Amino acid sequence: MTHEIRLLFQTLKSWQKIGKKAVFISVVALEGSSYRRPGVCMIMSQDGEMVGAVSGGCVETEIERQAQRVFQTCKAKVIVYDGRFRIGCEGIIHILIEPVFLSDELFSAFEKQVENRQSFRMESWFYREVGEYGDVGTRMVLNGKKYALNPSFTTDQIAQHECFSQTLKPLFQLFIFGAEHDAVQLCQSAKLLGWKVTVVASPDESKSCEYFPGASSLISPTFDAIDTSEIDEQTAVVLMTHSFNKDVQYLMALKDTQPAYLGLLGSNNRRERVLSMLLDYMPDISTDFPEQIHGPAGISIGAESASEIAVSILAEILSVIRHQKPIALTEKIGSIHG
Repeated sequence: MTHEIRLLFQTLKSWQKIGKKAVFISVVALEGSSYRRPGVCMIMSQDGEMVGAVSGGCVETEIERQAQRVFQTCKAKVIVYDGRFRIGCEGIIHILIEPVFLSDELFSAFEKQVENRQSFRMESWFYREVGEYGDVGTRMVLNGKKYALNPSFTTDQIAQHECFSQTLKPLFQLFIFGAEHDAVQLCQSAKLLGWKVTVVASPDESKSCEYFPGASSLISPTFDAIDTSEIDEQTAVVLMTHSFNKDVQYLMALKDTQPAYLGLLGSNNRRERVLSMLLDYMPDISTDFPEQIHGPAGISIGAESASEIAVSILAEILSVIRHQKPIALTEKIGSIHG
């Protein structure tokens, strides 16, 4: 979600520079099931350009029609879309459409929050009844300071409102240790998920960042100079160097980290050999560290090509960070989002 909000804000700033007006659209409540859950947002310009989506595409046409009134009156509007009769999604979606303007102060504070890898909160204040309102809107809470997206929205009298509040975590990031062709495929696929990707190559590699489309950076530190301070609970790490010695040395450098996911490419036999070498070099290493390693990295989907293996690895990372056991959705009881 954080990467989606960042894209919306960056687009809004570019629109504002050329005088293009926009509205901010949020799903603030849901009864039943829908393609996406409350909290998802998008923006739309006065000429109909859209960035983001709040559904699989079936609701956006109605939003475009309803938003014209918001552009005319500059008043926020709450609409309800009943998917049970229109698209068969079994859900009733409550959507807030509001005028939006990003001040330089808000945009700067938001970018600083993202770069510093700090969580932030979004609050959407609304009524469930369909209608136009002058006292509803969304605000950002950044380091305790509140910023309204809707220029006319104040929170002086919100006692009768409902509030949808969500805390958004820092951008999820992926550290790929290795610079072979399969690392390129993993990098590209992770970028499509909105993740910040860093490629770590050994000093003897001759690759540049341009070789890895989607990567934010490529670094080539010596093994004893690897900085692990940026690896936090919102980070996945995948070792795919195709070298026993390099994998072992990287694991030695990572021994004190606790990423959300730590994966090791290769077979079960290769994993055991790598861990055996690690223990030979560091017999006193904590037993908890090897136990957190997912190896072979990925889930069993019959992947063969590098791009398919990337899908397998990313699927496992998502299942780990979302605390889900990979199963076919036909076998799952209850909500598919749960």
